[in-house]
Amino acid sequence: MWGAALAALGAVGAASPVGAADPGADLAYHGVAAMAWGRVEVGLTPRNHGPSGVPDATVRLRWSVPLAVRQPWLPAGCVRTADRDVMCRTGELEADGIGERIELAVRLRGRPSEVRLRIDTVWGGGAVDRNRDNDRQQVLVLDTGDAYTF
Repeated sequence: MWGAALAALGAVGAASPVGAADPGADLAYHGVAAMAWGRVEVGLTPRNHGPSGVPDATVRLRWSVPLAVRQPWLPAGCVRTADRDVMCRTGELEADGIGERIELAVRLRGRPSEVRLRIDTVWGGGAVDRNRDNDRQQVLVLDTGDAYTF
């Protein structure tokens, strides 16, 4: 089941031929997260610092507590892939370009007073990202309704 979900997101791609130079890209994510009453709203914008464009990529959002069994609507291109994970397609990212904003809301199991949200690339469209520091974000979100940026 998860294999089909990942394939639908574009997370499964053909390997580069032996000896072929992999295109380089530098993916990054910046956004905001807020939580109130166990509901977390996230808005993030993918960016590709280049030097090559990326036809599509997959970003994972992982919460430190399980998601509720029933979830509100997820946007097109996003799918729940595990107990704590949602993966979303970024769409095409031109070199030195900014992608379309991804906005979603999830319900957490119970009503935790805080949650740690991790954001990272799980598939980069076949491009090699030699700077993985800026495509891995982590933010602590308190159940206050306040916005936390990353």
